Amino acid sequence: MNQKLTPPRREQIFPPLDREAELDRLAAKMQAASGLGLQLLSVIGSQAENMLEMLPGRVRSGLEKATAAALEQSFNAAALSRRGRVADTSDWLTRAITFGTGAAGGFGGLPSALAELPVTTTVMLRSIQSIADEHGFDPALPEVRAACLRVFAAAGPLDDDDGTDLAFLTLRLSVTGPAIQGLIAKVAPRLAVPLGQKLAAQAVPVIGAAAGAATNYVFTSYYQEVARVQFGLMRLGAQTGEDMEALSRELKSRMNR
Repeated sequence: MNQKLTPPRREQIFPPLDREAELDRLAAKMQAASGLGLQLLSVIGSQAENMLEMLPGRVRSGLEKATAAALEQSFNAAALSRRGRVADTSDWLTRAITFGTGAAGGFGGLPSALAELPVTTTVMLRSIQSIADEHGFDPALPEVRAACLRVFAAAGPLDDDDGTDLAFLTLRLSVTGPAIQGLIAKVAPRLAVPLGQKLAAQAVPVIGAAAGAATNYVFTSYYQEVARVQFGLMRLGAQTGEDMEALSRELKSRMNR
């Protein structure tokens, strides 16, 4: 069953896209985003697969619940900030903000890192909504809000799948009525792993603040680029009439070349 795509808003005029060139561009962008984790590992000096083991057992067991709570707070707060006409920020300013929140979260160790989690998630989600708007999609629409959350279902920057797991692009989500909780329940398990790695980096003795700042910068950059891939594909699909399954398969094929 094809997934319907919301066309860009009529008042925004976009030039026709060259399908082949656009897919090549998005494939290169996704691969570049996946390489960001190497920068982070060089700063924190750890292997991604071992980072979660650094967290206390009670934190690991409650990670998914904490992630769901952060997403729920962020989902509402990010939408309210747009409704309140808070201006969109540039990529670099968003990264600077999360750089600062990461440093603050890491400075106090694990307790402050956990408290910082919903703040940084809100800033990142707000940035993703801005990117949706940049591509001509109205973040106030339920299906676009769902697509913004879907970005967090992508593998994190420290994942070793080199960006070829694109299942998140075709994850069907709805934000009508009580389905919001179901939406968050689907995204939270996937986001919990990279956020656990982020918390572990911030909990590193002595360098927690520096690691927290670097982690947030890389994570924000990564999800911003993933958002541009997703909404770029959605815009291409709205132009060509292709569904997301077909486009994501084509994108993955180009990344594997």
